[in-house]
Amino acid sequence: MQHPQFSSAPVAFPDSSKTHPNLHLRAALNHLVRNFFHKRKILEVETPLLSQAGNTDPNIESFSTCFSGHSDAGAPLRWLRTSPEFPLKRLLAAGVGDCYELGRVFRNGEAGRRHNPEFSMLEWYRVGWDHRQLMQETSDLVRAALALAGRELHSVTYTYRELFVEALGLDPFTATQDELAAPLAEFSIGAEGLGRDDWLDLLITHRIQPQFPHDRITLIHDYPASQCALARIRADADPVAERFELYLGAYELANGYHELNDATEQRARFERDNARRRERGLAEVPLDENLLAVLGQMPACAGVALGVDRLLMCLANTDDLREVIAFPFAQA
Repeated sequence: MQHPQFSSAPVAFPDSSKTHPNLHLRAALNHLVRNFFHKRKILEVETPLLSQAGNTDPNIESFSTCFSGHSDAGAPLRWLRTSPEFPLKRLLAAGVGDCYELGRVFRNGEAGRRHNPEFSMLEWYRVGWDHRQLMQETSDLVRAALALAGRELHSVTYTYRELFVEALGLDPFTATQDELAAPLAEFSIGAEGLGRDDWLDLLITHRIQPQFPHDRITLIHDYPASQCALARIRADADPVAERFELYLGAYELANGYHELNDATEQRARFERDNARRRERGLAEVPLDENLLAVLGQMPACAGVALGVDRLLMCLANTDDLREVIAFPFAQA
């Protein structure tokens, strides 16, 4: 006798491809990503979402939580990762070789059409490569993803200096702060507390980035040394940070580095970040001592993080992030 709650008749599921087509697009993109790296013999790994260290970047705010279990388990205050970068670098230092992670990350403070506090990030590392080699592979992956939507785009590559000279007639390395502020006069931006890099960033976001053609991949590399983040600095006549960014249309999709593996220098950069946080009235964030302890053992490599949801927006031809995720923050 059959249990009354169950039936042997086939269950008719709704066709979710009609009601949620972008869920299928996400699944196809995830499959493509894994196949892309499998062919290149790059290992997929999983690393912790919770850490006893946070991201010191003063432009990024983290979520934190407290562990209520036994004190022997470690520090109770934990931070939700803003990227898998630090544990991936620890794996590189342990000799794992080329690796990637496709997973969820968390950033506090913004939600809406362009941001969700929880989102998907793809991050990978190539041992023995520099930022320009990885820039090309990142472009190859984006092109492969675009093929899912039947699109084929060309790309252009600029140095940071070339971009500013072509777009604004300004040399970002030598222009005065007043010269950098002048093209932004129409936006009535308050200058108090803004430094040189703030004006350069505002020129990118307000004047340059919005003009990128929607049907083009734009690659920018060799940034001012003051914007080094976690990248190596090359001692040119004007020192540059060996990093790159990739834009698809006006959307920034990826940010990559020829990675710094000097623990002393990295500690100094983390401490400068916390100093900036104090200046802005933000809470300091504990340094990742586990990373710093092994960073000197990390091989020369390049790494990049790519926003999967932003890429999906481009594939789905929408300017609203909420259309490519299952449930936006307000409904989560």
